[in-house]
Amino acid sequence: MVKRTGTSGKHSTHLVWDWNGTLFDDMAAVMSATNAAFAEMGLPPLTLERYRELYCVPVTAFYERLLGRLPSGEEWELMDAAFHRHYWPGADACALTAGAAELLAARRSSGLTQSLLSLAPHEQLIPVVRRHGIEEHFLRVDGRVGAALGGKAEHMVRHLAALEGMAPERIVVIGDAADDAVAAAHVGARAVLYTGGSHSRASLERVGVPVVDTLEEAVRVAEEMAA
Repeated sequence: MVKRTGTSGKHSTHLVWDWNGTLFDDMAAVMSATNAAFAEMGLPPLTLERYRELYCVPVTAFYERLLGRLPSGEEWELMDAAFHRHYWPGADACALTAGAAELLAARRSSGLTQSLLSLAPHEQLIPVVRRHGIEEHFLRVDGRVGAALGGKAEHMVRHLAALEGMAPERIVVIGDAADDAVAAAHVGARAVLYTGGSHSRASLERVGVPVVDTLEEAVRVAEEMAA
């Protein structure tokens, strides 16, 4: 984990940002790695549109939708390993989502707080965040430590506990997946979902939280929700 100090987290909206598909515009690398892993398993490739229609967390449920059954333990290990083997080289060519760096810097310069919570492996997440020059804008950066089978809710519990007294009603999670909203609700926080990542707008709208098309709009809506 990475921790920074903040000035007004107890008195203003605190944003918990998702990484993949939200701050990090990596869907090209995700699709390339997914289809490369599928090819190794003898599965047909997916279009981005189809991926966004089917994708869900835990990822084993996503594969169940594709296969019509839960993958075996051996199948899951093979697909997960293949995905990561292809994803990380592709991710090196990906950039931050348009406007993300400016939004993060503006909030920090205004004394507002934010943190980053991701299911990406922690030891691989940190170097990417640092390479893009945004680490200093967060009170904490927490990636996943351990297995990737579960969702984000318990990860969120640990993240907020480490933020030391941040009231849930002042917290808004900004992410690109239904699981981000589930994790927010699990701790009594709120969520705004962004359409530029892993889910279609239609699937996000079924979650019942605000859905936006830009990160700038996400921040504005988050501030209004917690006002």
